[in-house]
Amino acid sequence: MSDKNKSKKFVPKPPQKPNFQLWLIITAVIVLIGVTWFNQNTAVVEITMKRFEDMVLSNDVKKVVVIYNQNYVEVTLKEEALENQRYRDELESQNRFYNLSGPHYKINVASVDNFIETFNSLEERLPEDQRIGYTAKKEESWGNWISSFGFLILIFFLFWIMMRRMSGPSGPGGQIFNVGKSKAQLFDAENKVKITFDNVAGLDEAKEEVEEIVEFLKNPSKFTKLGGKIPKGALLIGPPGTGKTLLAKAVAGEAGVPFFTLSGSDFVEMFVGVGAARVRDLFKQAKEKAPCIIFIDEIDAIGRSRGKGQMPGSNDERENTLNSLLVEMDGFGTDSGVIVLAATNRPDVLDSALLRAGRFDRQISIDKPDIVGREAIFRVHLGPIKTAKDVEPKKLAAQTPGFAGAEIANVCNEAALIAARRNKNAVDMQDFQDAIDRVIGGLEKKNKIISPEEKMIVAYHEAGHAVAGWFLEHADPLVKVSIVPRGIAALGYAQYLPKEQFLYQTEQLIDEMCMALGGRAAEEIVFGKISTGALSDLERITKMAYSIVSVYGMNEKIGNVSFYDSKGGEYKFDKPYSEATAQTIDEEVRKLIEFAYHKTKKLLSERKGELEKIAKALLEKEILFQTDLEKIIGKRPFDKETTYEKFTKLIDTKDKTKEEETPSETEEPKEDIIENKD
Repeated sequence: MSDKNKSKKFVPKPPQKPNFQLWLIITAVIVLIGVTWFNQNTAVVEITMKRFEDMVLSNDVKKVVVIYNQNYVEVTLKEEALENQRYRDELESQNRFYNLSGPHYKINVASVDNFIETFNSLEERLPEDQRIGYTAKKEESWGNWISSFGFLILIFFLFWIMMRRMSGPSGPGGQIFNVGKSKAQLFDAENKVKITFDNVAGLDEAKEEVEEIVEFLKNPSKFTKLGGKIPKGALLIGPPGTGKTLLAKAVAGEAGVPFFTLSGSDFVEMFVGVGAARVRDLFKQAKEKAPCIIFIDEIDAIGRSRGKGQMPGSNDERENTLNSLLVEMDGFGTDSGVIVLAATNRPDVLDSALLRAGRFDRQISIDKPDIVGREAIFRVHLGPIKTAKDVEPKKLAAQTPGFAGAEIANVCNEAALIAARRNKNAVDMQDFQDAIDRVIGGLEKKNKIISPEEKMIVAYHEAGHAVAGWFLEHADPLVKVSIVPRGIAALGYAQYLPKEQFLYQTEQLIDEMCMALGGRAAEEIVFGKISTGALSDLERITKMAYSIVSVYGMNEKIGNVSFYDSKGGEYKFDKPYSEATAQTIDEEVRKLIEFAYHKTKKLLSERKGELEKIAKALLEKEILFQTDLEKIIGKRPFDKETTYEKFTKLIDTKDKTKEEETPSETEEPKEDIIENKD
């Protein structure tokens, strides 16, 4: 086992820093509550001047404080006076936890000077040993001010935090006054992406296109000396998971120039005009760092066709953003040195002005990889995984037709998790088989309770698929048939190995329909009744039948006519055919499905013995592979090579050719001989 297959050690992430804004809010609330509680605890009982005179004459007052800037007087009682039940009840009714050290009472006065004259005349009536005098002071009432206006302060503070978060995370676009700033993330020499073109497999043609752009930025004289100009933009188009964003990351890792990256949804904001402002700010930053690259992921968020679905007289913020982007990419004020890369999986909804040459000079199509591309992708993802000797990337590539790069990465990761769950030292082929089943069919439901009657129906249903596919010439070869429940509602499934082909003939499509109808036909033949288990099969054949009749022009009555709209917009509300044609299409679809169903029933009736054998074997083993079927009902009567066998032979032939063409050390290389044959 090579060193590169050794498992990497898990490095824990550093602990996250505490949220400063959250703690700031908590602190403000605690301070507000504390000040309010303090002011409540220091609350006093308000009394009249007459009541104050009685307290003084009764010798119950300990201290008098005149607050001359607030026009009130604080009165503190003696300790022995506080033992009086009248005073105690009065103070507890105002504040149960009153302060024993005072102040206890408060007198609001119109004039401080008049109160002092009254108090002095009152004390002249007392003996000298009972006179207490008064104290005058100025009070700063911050506590009262906070308790009065603290709630408003808290409201404004929370509103500021909300507006700060509304415009995005911290950074240039995080401030409320910088809402029009671009949210693009910059990668340069200091902050460089570690993904390179070596990490991208199965996209050879697309890699050549973007590698040329990177080469142009690194060595522009190589192209400009011949009169070439740097392309202004390249649009990556392809289904989800095919590696568009990964290819852009590789460009960021390989390019020696600044790389701005952001999503199309980053331009969208609740404020009017923000999207256009962010576009202008993005290109302003890019021009300052030119030459550079801008990558906009999921550009269909702002690049949709203008004028569709808009109310008359309304102002569409998305259209303003798109208009600003069109001008920045190719307008009067554009400068060279800024290349725009964009990715989308919905090119049909993009505006035609955005797709024209001069804005996106290159439209790079990234499709799902073929068997050669899947093998290369498997080799990349198998690098960090500790695999067993029986793991063959060629075989895995042949068993995953139609898989995109993201799904292949998921298969490799699931296989590693399954092997770890089983306490294995290395990931073997069985783990990869289980991972492929997990991705295709869903999670295995081991604890799902199924009655014996339902299990028998499922067994004959899947046996019908297996027999129909086994004895139909153009059907895909069977890999596995199972009655183990998987996914949400699947009680069983049959896995086939589709051919790597792009053109299908009528006979091939009809055989595919017959194979899908094998389950329903087997139920009717064996039990005389049908069940709801054929839902997904019926959905598949209905779509296929309508495609044969109305899309591919394979029906004699409808003729060589296709009602398919590749742009997905013109036929959305109005059908391009009459009601009579629609009725004819429905009739031809029913005839085609009925023909395929009778053909399947006839085949299964003739092969009822094989149907019984496979169903009994499924009830016993639950899972049957291709080798098991060969033992039960014999080899498939159609001697055709599978995709994996063809691929293996092709690789072996290429290897032998390379060995024959490589000259030995003793022989001199022969000159190439070119023969021209008519």
